[in-house]
Amino acid sequence: MRNHNLVDAPPRANILVERRPVRSRDGLPVAGLHNVWITLNNLSELNSYTTEMIKEIILALREASNDRAAVAVVLTGAGDRAFCSGGNTREYAEVYAGAPAEYRQYMRLFNDMVTAVLQCDKPVICRVNGMRVGGGQEVGMACDFSIASDMAVFSQAGPKHGSAPDGGATDFLPLYVGIERAMMSGTLCEPWSAHRFYWMGGLTQIVPVAKVDGDFVPNPLVVTDRVLDEYGRMVIGEFKTGEARKQAQALVAKAHTDLSLLDEAVEQLCTKLLYTMPDCLIKTIESLRKHKLEHWDRNRETSRAWLSLNMMTEANAGFRAFHYGDKKNREVDFVLLRQRLAQGIRWSEELIEEIAPWTAQSVTGAVK
Repeated sequence: MRNHNLVDAPPRANILVERRPVRSRDGLPVAGLHNVWITLNNLSELNSYTTEMIKEIILALREASNDRAAVAVVLTGAGDRAFCSGGNTREYAEVYAGAPAEYRQYMRLFNDMVTAVLQCDKPVICRVNGMRVGGGQEVGMACDFSIASDMAVFSQAGPKHGSAPDGGATDFLPLYVGIERAMMSGTLCEPWSAHRFYWMGGLTQIVPVAKVDGDFVPNPLVVTDRVLDEYGRMVIGEFKTGEARKQAQALVAKAHTDLSLLDEAVEQLCTKLLYTMPDCLIKTIESLRKHKLEHWDRNRETSRAWLSLNMMTEANAGFRAFHYGDKKNREVDFVLLRQRLAQGIRWSEELIEEIAPWTAQSVTGAVK
């Protein structure tokens, strides 16, 4: 047998890679076999991926793909707040904003990461331990299965922050939830609860992770019953509002997070995959992946080119506004921007500072 890995000792400063025993139906570890867990490890920035992390993920997926003893790959994030919040906005603001050629090279790496998921020779399970937003949602949808904490939220962020969800969401999301729901998510960037995304068909399974007085409780912040509102619309998975939300928030404040049921659900799926013919399993997965790959391969290069050029205009403004802003000021003045463009104003540093004054900072954070 030959070594088909690209790198013998790949760097792993930004991810964790573990080989965990795969369990038989009786719950015992199976000798000589394992699952490969790849964990995005950037807790302080909600597991957002940097350029270096992307390189590490690509190499880890290639290595797992070649691992003859691996049954499945589990892709997850560290902690309990986020699977992945997407691209690292600090790096976007400080390195790539206004630098389209550099961002084009970055997007080659991002595209290769998504492709590495879609071409992995093992089934890939996304263990959604928290928010899955922006590029994190796109990477997650490239996976074959998604098992999620029912406290997780799912959304896109592009049009709110100067980009378009062309890193996979515009390709994959309509396949999961239909064109009009995909249109709502991609354009308005409003979050979906795990219950709602599961109900729409976007997730394999959801499990409770909030414990109150020793017992697991479904996400208190969302409507978990299939009920109709006054207009006859199904509201399962909608976030509660008003007094109901205040009561739910009080309950969440009492709860603590326990991911044991999430881990158990992931392990159970790995066990079910164990009891299949390996070549027939991956051929079935590859055939089903073709529906994603058809759209991904058709669009990724033109999307990469547009996203790169956009770094000179809206992304230059939006990413800097998010990074240098605070919780109250992370979006540009959309109305003023539209007004200025309607007046024929050209994109410039002066326009960016007018629609988001707090962006008047250098890459070191010093005010000009």
